[in-house]
Amino acid sequence: MKFSSTIQSDYTPKNLAIKLTNKGEQHVLKKHPWVFSNSIEKISNDPKTGDLAIIFSKKKNKVIGIGLYDTESPIRIKIIYNENAKATINEGFFHAKIETAYAKREKLLVTNTNSYRLLFGENDGFPSLIADVYNQVLVVKLYSEIWLPYLESILKSLQEVSKAQTIVIRLSRNVEKSSNHNLKDGDVVYGVLDNEVVQFVEHNVNFSANVIKGHKTGYFLDHRANRKRVGELSTNKTVLDVFSYAGGFSVHALYNGAKEVTSLDISKQALEIAVENGKLNDYSGIHKTIAGDAFEELNVLIRKKVTFDVVVIDPPSFAKQASEIELAKKKYAQLAKLGVKLVSKGGMLVLASCSSRVIAETFFEINDKALKASKRRFKMISKTYHDIDHPIGFPEGAYLKCGYYQFLD
Repeated sequence: MKFSSTIQSDYTPKNLAIKLTNKGEQHVLKKHPWVFSNSIEKISNDPKTGDLAIIFSKKKNKVIGIGLYDTESPIRIKIIYNENAKATINEGFFHAKIETAYAKREKLLVTNTNSYRLLFGENDGFPSLIADVYNQVLVVKLYSEIWLPYLESILKSLQEVSKAQTIVIRLSRNVEKSSNHNLKDGDVVYGVLDNEVVQFVEHNVNFSANVIKGHKTGYFLDHRANRKRVGELSTNKTVLDVFSYAGGFSVHALYNGAKEVTSLDISKQALEIAVENGKLNDYSGIHKTIAGDAFEELNVLIRKKVTFDVVVIDPPSFAKQASEIELAKKKYAQLAKLGVKLVSKGGMLVLASCSSRVIAETFFEINDKALKASKRRFKMISKTYHDIDHPIGFPEGAYLKCGYYQFLD
């Protein structure tokens, strides 16, 4: 099979010689993958997006890092290499990094799971690039044009390592609007896609993802381990899955023999997908749906005095920028307080956050305070973080945290 000609770039990147401010240099030496525009002190002429930024130390004139230059982002240089040994940035360089990333996921792939994140952006040395595998379909999402000159060789390596039969390209809005390439969001650049809805398996449970129109790459893979755990906790139980999206927690609960599962989401379309995902598996429980604003609908359930044995609250990111952090904290506290009122005696409350700007310590403190204020006796069972295919390579790369709270009365 051949790759589509649309992935070929007309631009040949050049090398840029760069020196940073003291602060910027320290960030690179500490293995941080971002260099902001205000950290650049000297740069060779006419930098273009995709150029190789060779960063030299201020005093010894020694290379301390190599990155890709991005004229369109305040993160002007995205680091791809900062080890002591010399490196040549070529096809072999990227292929070795992809093989290293795959090796980190092999433990997951010996389970009955054929969906995983192969490249997790900066955390795997590929800033602004995500690669997710759904069965035999590889979905690559580009968040920056820095990768256009290297895309063809990277896709070939990804296909070779993952053994994917089909590759789909997804583009962020800023990349989609650019006139510097011929790609379109949802382009099939390798193989054939018979159906844009792709079925895959996650710890024995069947799911589907729309790899052309679905959010991001089609599905959220990061909560896989938590979904499996919630499923195992749900046997013969009633379950409420808040912000359910495509029914990840709901479907695992049904698969594991939950008596009744209620999926709550603001999107009717997402709930339809959740119901269909459930039907991909054999289950005997009842699957209900509630379409509406989570905060409003939870209050409705509380007024009706409805409770559940297991309540999962996994909202979208509330703090996408620094100015939203305080409001996000209030929302997490509010959700924890609502959740307490919906958990039956002896039940389990599962609270999750994917806001990287609200760090784990703060998130768990918010939950602890809200739960103690309820006067109900509870026990923290465990705290969980990233699954194996979402490794953390730098502080901002850590975003996912989840707490399990068992109520004693």
